[in-house]
Amino acid sequence: MLAITHATLLSPDTIAEDSTLLMAEGRIQAIGGPETPIDPAVEIRDATGLVLAPGLLDLQVNGGFALDFTADPATIWEVAAQLPRYGVTGFLPTIITSPPEVPHAAQDVLRGGPPDGWTGARPLGLHIEGPFLNPGKKGAHNPAYLRLPSPEAVADWSPDSGVRLATLAPELPGALDTIRALSDQGVLVSAGHSLATYDEAAAGFEAGARYATHLFNAMPPLNHREPGLVAAALNDPRVTAGLIPDGLHVHPAMVALVWRLLGRDRLNLVTDAMAAMGMPPGQYLLGDYKVTVDETSARLPDGTLAGCILSLDAILRQFRRFTGASLSDTLATVTTTPARLLRLEGELGAIAPGRAADLVLMTPDLHVVETFVAGRSLYRA
Repeated sequence: MLAITHATLLSPDTIAEDSTLLMAEGRIQAIGGPETPIDPAVEIRDATGLVLAPGLLDLQVNGGFALDFTADPATIWEVAAQLPRYGVTGFLPTIITSPPEVPHAAQDVLRGGPPDGWTGARPLGLHIEGPFLNPGKKGAHNPAYLRLPSPEAVADWSPDSGVRLATLAPELPGALDTIRALSDQGVLVSAGHSLATYDEAAAGFEAGARYATHLFNAMPPLNHREPGLVAAALNDPRVTAGLIPDGLHVHPAMVALVWRLLGRDRLNLVTDAMAAMGMPPGQYLLGDYKVTVDETSARLPDGTLAGCILSLDAILRQFRRFTGASLSDTLATVTTTPARLLRLEGELGAIAPGRAADLVLMTPDLHVVETFVAGRSLYRA
């Protein structure tokens, strides 16, 4: 058993000062105040001045530490082992547009389980971004692999087979039937890389899509006469928007505007991290493209943005600077909100007795001090 004492506990609608948390056997056992009795044999972390939050969840990670999941799905476990340094305890390895055998190989990697002795952030299932995207908004996806969606093409996509989230363009022929099929199979469907009109996007949401992938990016800009996918996502109370608030993918003023419109329950911050996360400037892979990375960005030779290089804790710090959001609201966008989207809210995303002991200790300005996955300390600054 391990005890964390004198922490400010945030989860999800509660701010409890001077809290004590006990964890054992991978789960939270009890929560109390400073008077909570602790067996003298129990290991203790004094968290005075620190925030204890649910572990952070990132729904869009293409790779990191010089490794790319689409180029080699077997690297998922290696990247996952290093993510706790950023407070990440669960994530969706993201496979971008590629031949069909690549997502199948990634499913096999997850079904096969981790190597012996492995520890790290939990891969919660794949985010398959493509190949059912609009060629006009392909971004950094290889157009040679794009194809039209169909229920038959996704028949083996489900949480049980390792797929949690799928991004597609709702205006494509066959998209609405595919959205319905995926939703029935328990997959969260997202609209993205799309040229959808407002009505086409609304039809996708009516068919069952409940998410928008990296809002504003790889879709037409918001226009007062042709509002498109952006307005359809913002205007539908059933839809949660993913957002990359690094200051580059979306202007800080637009980040603040979206925050005021959506709030913590409909906004999910993501990294869209690529292989350069955690690495110095240089050249790295995104799928089968070489991407040039400098101190601030990752781009294809034509200047197209190719993912993000920031970690999730850095994304949170940027978001607070842009919006002035409270600490608890900021953390909700990467804890309770993604857990609900993935239907894992009974297990992850909040601090309560019986839930997984996936936790992060942070300074009040969102720097990671220690990360726990299933009650084990996997990173300590």
